[in-house]
Amino acid sequence: MNIATILSRRYAGSLWTLNGDDYVGLTWLSDTAKPTEAALAKVWASVQAEIAAEQQARVDVKDSAIGKLKALGLTVEEVQVAFGLSA
Repeated sequence: MNIATILSRRYAGSLWTLNGDDYVGLTWLSDTAKPTEAALAKVWASVQAEIAAEQQARVDVKDSAIGKLKALGLTVEEVQVAFGLSA
């Protein structure tokens, strides 16, 4: 479980510090109630699923762009050279 990732995604706007990677190192600075370790563990799977979906969406966008370039008769390499992108 990545506590910092969970807090960044599920408790955006809350103030906290994390010393290390364990719940014991979490200092809650916001006026709201500090989430329990069990509450964080409960949402970890959904946070991981969100991250995976975001990564897949980036792959899908890239694949779509490549498909459109091919449909126009261009290669990915030609576009990279034209825009100064690395391979």
